[in-house]
Amino acid sequence: MTPRPARPRVVIDTNRVLSALVFAQGRLTPLRHAWQGGHIQPLVSRATAAELIRVLAYPKFKLAPDEQKELLADYLPCCETVTIPDPPPATPACRDAFDLPFLQLALAGKADALVTGDGDLLALAGEFSRPILTAEQLLQSVSGSARA
Repeated sequence: MTPRPARPRVVIDTNRVLSALVFAQGRLTPLRHAWQGGHIQPLVSRATAAELIRVLAYPKFKLAPDEQKELLADYLPCCETVTIPDPPPATPACRDAFDLPFLQLALAGKADALVTGDGDLLALAGEFSRPILTAEQLLQSVSGSARA
């Protein structure tokens, strides 16, 4: 029996996770299917999980506490938690301080990619030691079954 190739270890920014969770039939549904199907290994840190929890509670999403918990239960159990060392790994200068935890997580977690739609993060693609991809680029790089 041939061993299954390792799943790509990925850091997914909050907006991509949120879109995949909240808009169940949206354009990022395949990303949700990829983590649910075990085709990718999402990584989280204390800071990135806390941001997701905070953002899910925004009034504009109109999610009751039970709905927020249900969405978190669809994502967090699929994730590997990474502890960020103190001091955290050095990252390139970033215009948005809220993006730093994702860069640090990608380095500390030895991620195969950081997945984002954030222009500030995408602008760092040439200077960051890990690939910075859009969700679509990631999905193209994983097996066709991740898009099913």
